[in-house]
Amino acid sequence: MNRVDLGELDKSGARCELTVDQAAALDATGLVKPRPEGGGWWRLWPNGYAGAVRIDDLDVEVHPKVGIARLLFLLGYAGDPGFRPEDVGAEAETELWPALAESLARQAERALAAGVMQGYVSVDDALPLVRGRIRFADQISHRAGLPLPVEVRYDEYSPDIAENRILRTALRRMRAVPRLPESARARLGHLDARLDGVRVLPHGAIPPEWRPSRLNARYLPALRLAALVLRQHSAEPGPGGQRMAAFVVDMARVFEDFLTTALREALAGRPGHTAGQYHTHLDTSRKILIKPDVVHLAGGRPVAVFDAKYKLSYPNEDAYQMLAYCTALGLARGWLVYAQGAASGPLPVRNTGIEIIRRPLDLTAPPGELLAQVRILADQAVPAQETTTGVRRPRALPP
Repeated sequence: MNRVDLGELDKSGARCELTVDQAAALDATGLVKPRPEGGGWWRLWPNGYAGAVRIDDLDVEVHPKVGIARLLFLLGYAGDPGFRPEDVGAEAETELWPALAESLARQAERALAAGVMQGYVSVDDALPLVRGRIRFADQISHRAGLPLPVEVRYDEYSPDIAENRILRTALRRMRAVPRLPESARARLGHLDARLDGVRVLPHGAIPPEWRPSRLNARYLPALRLAALVLRQHSAEPGPGGQRMAAFVVDMARVFEDFLTTALREALAGRPGHTAGQYHTHLDTSRKILIKPDVVHLAGGRPVAVFDAKYKLSYPNEDAYQMLAYCTALGLARGWLVYAQGAASGPLPVRNTGIEIIRRPLDLTAPPGELLAQVRILADQAVPAQETTTGVRRPRALPP
């Protein structure tokens, strides 16, 4: 096993012997940037992503600066604000694959403790007798006038429901990933066997729709985690036909998605609504498109604008960008929200009446504290009693 471990902020990279196909496959995942050093040796550099990739006998992991447990929480909450810290059991894990497997196994065991949930599903079949409803169009097209078998559709009480399909598919995919202790693999296999008769979704298939209800309440934490696994995990052949498994996330996108969801939740009690990736134009001829990460609108007008910045790489450019947003939206204040320590406080812009507020969030804080930081930010940007705070002009440019 050729194993490489890197930190997200690693400045020296890691030297590794690779084939050209392996380097191309790694590059395609985005997890690292391979650079040739000659003689079959390559240097792997972090690329703004975190995750793990297995290509044949090559195992590469880039550890997020916030830790595995916090990464899984941020990912889960961004996809579903019902996601909670206790949905993952990764606090003691230092590697991504075992952390995911442990969390999924624990939640699946809780979900199935009272038995496998069943429900009514529609079944299309060809039978020697009529059951349910005849599918006349299929009967005519498939049977060419033959009376038997009959193409029918009927409802059957079965475990093969959407919730179980999602859960079993996630268990099956997690069981196949690298770096798992045999005990974790055995737990996943046992849980998979309990869902016998449930169809596994093919790779690339869209998960079936389901809705939270009283009946599936005990499944919810497991389903949230299973959806995360299905959303981020891939197992496609790489260049040259290598066997590949990957769980790769763009950390800047993770932070942006988390902030958008958390602000939307924090501002839910205010008049108006919160939009992510708000589209408008900088110029009156509507040729220069701008897309602030988060805008809260009341009465159809923007009242607050936020932009997520995972890296503190170009603070000047960040300020220029926010100045453009505030000018186009007609706002006196804009919020730059950083995922790490940054100089906080207002930056008044000369001759404009606009100030740019820099606000760092501590992503290493416990999830409850992190969400509390976002609620404080929301309260300051859009006070509950005054939704027009910060409006600079009577009318903003149309979106």
